[in-house]
Amino acid sequence: MSKGTHFLGQPILNQLLNYFNKQKILQISREMGGERYVKTFNAWCHLTVMLYAVIMRFDSLREITSATMMEWRKLAHLGIKDLPRRSTLSDANARRSHEIFERIYQGLYLAYRDKLSSDSPSGKVPKWMKKLQIIDSTTISLFSNLVFKGVGRNPKTGKKKGGMKVHTCIHGNEGVPCDVEFTSAATHDHFMLCPGKLSKGDILAMDRAYIDYAKFEEMTQRGVIYVTKMKQNLTYEVTKSTCYMNAEGQMQWKEEFVTFRKEVKAKNEETGEVESKTIEHYARIVTYIDERKKGNAKIIRLLTNDLETEYEEIVAIYKARWAIESLFKQIKQNFPLRYFYGESANAIKIQVWVTLIANLLITLLQKGVNRSWSFSGLATIVRIMLMYYIDVQGFLEHPEKDWEEALAAMMESPPEAFEAEN
Repeated sequence: MSKGTHFLGQPILNQLLNYFNKQKILQISREMGGERYVKTFNAWCHLTVMLYAVIMRFDSLREITSATMMEWRKLAHLGIKDLPRRSTLSDANARRSHEIFERIYQGLYLAYRDKLSSDSPSGKVPKWMKKLQIIDSTTISLFSNLVFKGVGRNPKTGKKKGGMKVHTCIHGNEGVPCDVEFTSAATHDHFMLCPGKLSKGDILAMDRAYIDYAKFEEMTQRGVIYVTKMKQNLTYEVTKSTCYMNAEGQMQWKEEFVTFRKEVKAKNEETGEVESKTIEHYARIVTYIDERKKGNAKIIRLLTNDLETEYEEIVAIYKARWAIESLFKQIKQNFPLRYFYGESANAIKIQVWVTLIANLLITLLQKGVNRSWSFSGLATIVRIMLMYYIDVQGFLEHPEKDWEEALAAMMESPPEAFEAEN
């Protein structure tokens, strides 16, 4: 019996693992103390089992160990000789540093970064997209407030839930995180705004939670452009204001050149004394009408230090910020982080890093095939057939190939009943 045109001698999980260098991962783990007192369940086995669990969307250690028992023959081909017990996996999540998985993610991202770029040969992607960086954060709710401090007031009934905030930076033409930081949900977002990490010519799009006059002025001095949304309670001095009308006499857009002043305390490097100084930041406010919904127009006010670029481009840069919101939605829908495989901060961070790794691997699959696939549809196929022995690239390019060949063979050969009558 034919095994089909997509048959391959390794399961899809192993094809995903081929993106990694096993020896390099073990070397990273040894350098960071992850292999100390370890007999069999090394970092490679840990990554394999956790990646299997995250893609399959298992909710507990019991589900993971039960599933690995059923797939032990296939997992043995991946280098896992001893199936992990619940206690073994729990101890590994608690003891092996999450920074090892961070290094694994960063290595994978840097190795395949060129394949992530969404540059269009037709030139439809604007030039500023290559320079665009987007920052934002998302909160992962946790049951216990003891691990990560929750945000908000204590509820009237029950206990306050804890939460972990994932601060993320992505490049506009890539769509996957290039920089990630974990904090408690109570940490303010603006700490992620680091002008020192940016270079001249970079463009930064962000939400209004990151407004900081001192950092904005430092970015201006470095030649970095930012675009963000205005807060309602900002105080400033308007130096010039121009309103542009359409043919019907209605406001099309408006620009204001403004000056922000804020008194801050800074340490004098020569005397060592704390002195007060006033920061003056010159910026531009662009106001436009957002007509995404018919009959429900909304006035949007954007703040930027770019004093010359056309307002359409400033608006387009801010709208590109929604790529990071789509990323958060994509991860939470396809790899739901509702149940965790450990109660320690380290175990939770490991699970989030492996989730980001799984998201990056499926994104690489999506970029590597010519056929158009939605991320959700692709993630579903990978989850269903994760342990199938098929060529995932060939299947994604032409999933109907076996079916079409079977139909063609049936049409060529006459039915047995017809042959018997003749």
